[in-house]
Amino acid sequence: MSDSAAGEPGENGEGDSRPVVYELDPACTLADVDVGARYRAEVNGVVDYGVFVDVSDEVSGLLHESNLDGDTFAVGDELVVVLEELKENGDVSFDLADVDLADANVLAVEHEPEIVAIADATVGDAVTVEGEISQIKQTGGPTIFHVADETGVMAAAAFEEAGVRAYPEVEIGDVVRVSGSVETHEGTTQLEVDDIAVLDGETAAAARERLDEAMRERAEPESVDPLVDWPAFEKLRPELEDLARTLRRTVLEGRPIRIRHHADGDGMCAAIPVQLALENFIEEVHEGDDAARHTLKRLPSKAPFYEMEDVTRDLNFALEGRARHGQKLPFLLMLDNGSTEEDVPAYKNLAHYDVPIAVVDHHHPDPEAVNDLLDAHVNPYLHDEDYRITTGMMCVELARLIDPSVTDELRHVPAVAGLSDRSKAEVMDEFVDLADAAGYDREDIEDIGEALDYAAHWLRYSEGKTLVSDVLDVGSDDADRHRDLVEFLSTRAERDVEEQLDAVEPHVEHERLDSDAHLYRIDLENFAKRFTYPAPGKTTGELHDRKVRATGEPVITIGYGPDFAVLRSDGVRLDIPQMVTELNEEVVGGGVSGGGHLVVGSIKFVEGRREDVIDALVDKMADAELDEELSTTVELDD
Repeated sequence: MSDSAAGEPGENGEGDSRPVVYELDPACTLADVDVGARYRAEVNGVVDYGVFVDVSDEVSGLLHESNLDGDTFAVGDELVVVLEELKENGDVSFDLADVDLADANVLAVEHEPEIVAIADATVGDAVTVEGEISQIKQTGGPTIFHVADETGVMAAAAFEEAGVRAYPEVEIGDVVRVSGSVETHEGTTQLEVDDIAVLDGETAAAARERLDEAMRERAEPESVDPLVDWPAFEKLRPELEDLARTLRRTVLEGRPIRIRHHADGDGMCAAIPVQLALENFIEEVHEGDDAARHTLKRLPSKAPFYEMEDVTRDLNFALEGRARHGQKLPFLLMLDNGSTEEDVPAYKNLAHYDVPIAVVDHHHPDPEAVNDLLDAHVNPYLHDEDYRITTGMMCVELARLIDPSVTDELRHVPAVAGLSDRSKAEVMDEFVDLADAAGYDREDIEDIGEALDYAAHWLRYSEGKTLVSDVLDVGSDDADRHRDLVEFLSTRAERDVEEQLDAVEPHVEHERLDSDAHLYRIDLENFAKRFTYPAPGKTTGELHDRKVRATGEPVITIGYGPDFAVLRSDGVRLDIPQMVTELNEEVVGGGVSGGGHLVVGSIKFVEGRREDVIDALVDKMADAELDEELSTTVELDD
């Protein structure tokens, strides 16, 4: 409203000749009024020198007796006044307008408050913020609304009565204006709510457009140069940038994130950096609130795919979080896992609830099976590369795109990931040199990888955040503890591996295939220690490496149990995913499933058909061509 809108006839823009009178929204303030304009008013007090009138809940003033012309009024009377003077100290004086409400063109004026960015809200100030409701939590006292704007997320406490939902019309996803006073509660900033208004129509559309544009801008990943120059890896960078953008936007919108990763060295080298970067960004967005603990969860997966057991737990946890804490359902981030057809049932289960899913993996993928169920899929095989680009290598760059400040803590991690998965990437020496410059020589890196595998085995389904961070020396605050812990765990791991190999070695069966490759078989069910370290996958891998070193020739190793087989190959061109497909068709009733990398994999089958499956598998291996450049470069999934 402007000073020109002083209520002169014909100034309403519609040819109406009646005098204009403005009726203010109750929330209107002095910023919404103009000197000389007419307003609908209500008497709220009568004194000897005049009457006090309200033109809104926030704007009141004096109509002096000299302007009353002998008229008398009582509390509650309605009249039309002209704003005569607005003093610097905020006092307002009115004159009586010579207008009858019945003959006036009454125009409503909505309050347009000054919107304060959440990041600029200062303790002690009365503010109005505008944003999207990302969480609603009912406590035993107030209702806590989490409001996200383009600068951050703030908790807003509204009290109806103890344990009773305030503003029941407000729902998650609504764009709202929240007014109140900024206070501190248990060390965090919180808005004590005076009012929440749900925006609609053009006002809501404009607010959403503004928020969306600002969030898009803030979600942009940081510009960072790669730790090493690697043309093969550059093919993946655009997809990693897109995923970093998506994850940052997810944080800005207040949606929880659930990280699932394979429970081995490479899986942890993937998950820990991303977890650290996201925690930093969450704390930045939530302005020091302990939000990361509530919105970010990392969990290992023992299987080389997303099991129904795991997805059922995750879904139940998410639904409970929505019911108890008013959270959105989480964004699922799968690392070093999730690219195969075996993941499809779990993904379809999540699809019933529209849970977004992203995968970063280097196992041989089944894109036709999984891509339609994923929001993002980063895998070197999709760009004609292979498992030499480990998930840990990819996720270090992903973490740096999310938060570049973590770079110095992560310089050694790609080397740990590569050596843990025995990557023979052409840049491995550069990664090792990068780690060496950061204070970790090759032996240190190998010990860290061994310690991670050992810790992962015993943690089983637990996150073990502090322990794993201390072992990897990322987010750790005690260098001496890191060194002592790695020495202890790696030494125990080496001891347990040697004891396991000593136990199985006398029972290893050996034969020469027609291709002249060596084939070694070991019955893990009967001749390996069970329920201890190393698990069947690593036992087979360590035995295989021992045979490769001993022979210097092409080697295939099979470790099997009642209903599973673990496969490793060096110098033999195997396509294990394709072999699994063929076995499932050829061995009727075998129930063959599984996969992995091209020359490293694990399969499952019906126990009663084990002999048929293994025999058919060996026949296929005997027909495989030799390739001295093709070798196992990764650790096998347990």
